[in-house]
Amino acid sequence: MTSLIATDPTTGDVIREVPAATAADIDNVIGRAEDAYNGWRRTAFADRAELLHEVSGRLRADSDAYAMLMTEEMGKPIGEARGEVAKAAWAADHYAEHAADYLSDDVIESDAARSYVQYLPLGPILGILPWNAPFWLAFRFCAPALMAGNTCVMKHDPHVPGCAAAIDRVFRESGAPEGVFASLPATTADVEQAIRDPRIRAVSFTGSDRGGAAVAAIAGSEIKPSVLELGGSDPCIVLADADLEQAANVVALSRIINAGQSCIAAKRIIVESAVHDEFVSLLRERLAALVVGDPREESTQIGPIARPDLRDRLHRQVTETVAAGAQCLLGGQIPSGEGYFYPVTLLTDVQPGMTACVEETFGPVAVVMRAADADRALALANATPYGLAASVWSTAERGEALAREVVAGQVAVNGIVKTDPRLPSGGVGRSGYGRELGKAGIHEFVNAQQVWVGPKRD
Repeated sequence: MTSLIATDPTTGDVIREVPAATAADIDNVIGRAEDAYNGWRRTAFADRAELLHEVSGRLRADSDAYAMLMTEEMGKPIGEARGEVAKAAWAADHYAEHAADYLSDDVIESDAARSYVQYLPLGPILGILPWNAPFWLAFRFCAPALMAGNTCVMKHDPHVPGCAAAIDRVFRESGAPEGVFASLPATTADVEQAIRDPRIRAVSFTGSDRGGAAVAAIAGSEIKPSVLELGGSDPCIVLADADLEQAANVVALSRIINAGQSCIAAKRIIVESAVHDEFVSLLRERLAALVVGDPREESTQIGPIARPDLRDRLHRQVTETVAAGAQCLLGGQIPSGEGYFYPVTLLTDVQPGMTACVEETFGPVAVVMRAADADRALALANATPYGLAASVWSTAERGEALAREVVAGQVAVNGIVKTDPRLPSGGVGRSGYGRELGKAGIHEFVNAQQVWVGPKRD
């Protein structure tokens, strides 16, 4: 029997093995979600909210245990992992409190006595999730979908089976009706069966652009909507009029959160020539002070890379970029010893076309590029097929003006790029389509039904 295997990236030891869902299991899970839908869609917003609030309370009450699951299965430092549990609970509470307003009827004047748009659920929604933020991404998917009256089938990454089982369990312990939320421990190869099942009405996918293309092709062939949140090569523009100290503080943090394994982390740091050397010095100082180590230790700021193949890919990107002429000011060497650690690495003199610019870097590697002026910085920022997130450091007025020219789904001006339940998040280009979070996110998986009520008015 095929199993889902969790390996502790700190030691390389197998810590958990879960039998993978069979074809019959997949059919049964989706069947329960379909059966539950007819009752769940008719529940009041207040009843749905009661469940989500109960779930959030349980997440907060047992935060340490849930956090440790992430630390064990994908190496997230324990402090960051607790923060992720709290953020997942925040998403549940946010939609519990705001879904009714987000989905209230839009009255539109026409020749009808009354005409409006009402937002109705679609049915069971399949969420296909990655390993890098196991709790947050699950609730980013399920909280709005559930509050809209859909049921949720969560196919989590096979490397975090303990996290997936815990999320499933917290819903059951919170009193969720059977089938309203279910974890589907399927292998990646068996996901197509779930996408094609006629009882699944839509798909939410977070992961690589390659994986997203495959999911979108299958969903499209079945004429099912999908939301894709894919990879990024996110630019961070630092101009000469920026607060360099603050920019260096935030850029360093953005680059190393979750050991740099974040789609929206600053990946290409584009610095205006006039302040390039000063900024690089500030950034190097901050990166060099970071503590890499056992993610179970409270003092650890950067844990291991989640898997050995991911570390190998990251190291290849670094070595190819250096071989092409970039300078390595920090790190750049795989350390000896157990686990999948990679040092904080700083590359400068990086040019367009080098590997670290062309590919998404998923690890604690800061890539710095020099730009003659703001126009060149903008051109470099947009010289990518991705368009997920970006940041600009300048005056607020100039930063807002530049934001209109940056091709990305979200832009932070003088701040860190982050996700927030109140604000929509998503990309353009090879970073995907659709939006999650905020009002826009809950509107992705609903039927915007027009209602026209006669008699016709003259």
